[in-house]
Amino acid sequence: MDTEQLQAFCARFPGATEQVIGPPGNVLLYRIGGKEFAYFKLSEPEKWRFSIRTTSERFVELTDRPGIKPARYRGRYHWVTIVDVRSMPEDYLAELVEWSYRKALGSLSKVAQARALGKAVTP
Repeated sequence: MDTEQLQAFCARFPGATEQVIGPPGNVLLYRIGGKEFAYFKLSEPEKWRFSIRTTSERFVELTDRPGIKPARYRGRYHWVTIVDVRSMPEDYLAELVEWSYRKALGSLSKVAQARALGKAVTP
């Protein structure tokens, strides 16, 4: 999966929003209900590096692989940065992104989940 395919994959999740944050951050964020689940770096020298949240077990497993490191400032929350997404098996990468999306969605209240997914909210 290349960066364009991965961007399209992230944008396809129900309720996912995409936002470009300019300098100094320079990132392309993917969120659900205001909670981030993935982002790309947009400036050199880290252009198109991709970051997602993982489980603590997967964090250790992934950061032992070449080309994957703890995400800057977010590593303590089990976010990893993948230097080149083309180096990851497509189905494994999709599984990791989906888990990150579900983690972000699950951290929302039931009302916020319903709103993010475009469902009617009943009092």
